[in-house]
Amino acid sequence: MSNQTSKIKIGGRTCTRSGCRQVATRTLVFSYQDSQAILSPLATFSEPHSYDLCEVHSHRLSLPQGWEIIKADGESAPRGPSKDDLMAIADAVREVGKKLDSQEDLDSKLPKSDLGKRGHLRAVPD
Repeated sequence: MSNQTSKIKIGGRTCTRSGCRQVATRTLVFSYQDSQAILSPLATFSEPHSYDLCEVHSHRLSLPQGWEIIKADGESAPRGPSKDDLMAIADAVREVGKKLDSQEDLDSKLPKSDLGKRGHLRAVPD
């Protein structure tokens, strides 16, 4: 079996080039207004105005004169939250905790009622 036929995938997304049956690995999108072509890792969903390309066709890509190609690598994009994101979440949780502590202090100073806690729905006797 040749190397070309070993890359054929049954039932998945294949290259959109005519006659090519290889597995698509990149997605190509055109920005006509900016005269740009954006080549990125394979998109999660197939969009009507994008083209899925195999490795061979994504490397052979040629554009009209004056057009620019932007190659977006998925490897360079950070995965998951950054340290700043995690610190922001931790600060938000601490702030909510402080508000809850001050609310509990306020509740402990108010007289207790048989009708329910402050801030909740209450049953009013007839």
